[in-house]
Amino acid sequence: MSARDPSDALVRAMPWVFVLIWSTGFIVARYGMPYAPPFKFLVVRYALSILCFLPWIWVAHVAWPSSRQQWVHLSITGILMHAGYLGGVWAAVKAGMGSGLSALIVGLQPVLTAVWLSSRGSRVSPRQWLGLTLGLVGLFLVVSQKFGPGAEADVSNLSCAVLALLSITIGTLYQKRYVRPCDVRSANAVQLTAALVVTLPLAALESSSMQWNESLAAAMAWSVLALTLGGSSLLYLLIQRGAATSVTSLLYLVPPTTAFMAWLLFSEPVTWLTVLGTGVTAMGVGLVVKTPS
Repeated sequence: MSARDPSDALVRAMPWVFVLIWSTGFIVARYGMPYAPPFKFLVVRYALSILCFLPWIWVAHVAWPSSRQQWVHLSITGILMHAGYLGGVWAAVKAGMGSGLSALIVGLQPVLTAVWLSSRGSRVSPRQWLGLTLGLVGLFLVVSQKFGPGAEADVSNLSCAVLALLSITIGTLYQKRYVRPCDVRSANAVQLTAALVVTLPLAALESSSMQWNESLAAAMAWSVLALTLGGSSLLYLLIQRGAATSVTSLLYLVPPTTAFMAWLLFSEPVTWLTVLGTGVTAMGVGLVVKTPS
């Protein structure tokens, strides 16, 4: 066993830890959304996350981005991947869109990413196209049973979900192209600050206020500590380390994982379609991320 084995194992585990953390997003929404308007919730989440990162950066003597240009690039990715993506998803859910439909729309990101890269001359292999297709089929199987009268989209919530899809897709591609590798803690602090500045005016327009209770406090704590400090940091590292197509294909696994979490926590039924869809999705993601011999 070499000295590098533990760190290598940690790196290999990062994608799967990311999927588990990212999948809790809709679970958190179920706990916290009834008690808070989406943009006010996100403003508090961003502010608390920044307050967590700043002492960590100071104690660890973490370096900040070295150039003004990198500050600008990080700010743009923060607006897209935090304010745009999270704001779109939470606004869509608050406006009445079902979790299955919103997950399906945002789950189109891997295909959108692959199509864009292919149009720009980047090679997406036939094996990866097959994996993307299988992942999409599995995703449809998982969420197909969730469609119904309560999940019907209207112009308002559909626009929010599509905004979230475009924001996370463009933000991923932009970060991979323009953001140079730097410490994830200072990078996240810059991104969250930009997202906070953009979200504040939207929160001010919301008429309702936050109703603090145990459920909302737990949802906020998990959103800050697990989803932002953990999930967003892992996504940043994965984008820096891997190809955009491979990284985004992991998001195919989020809806099936969320379905199983909802079964464990809320006794929501898991049907044979969920199991079949999860297997097909996992097979597709395996084809995309597999390194050729």
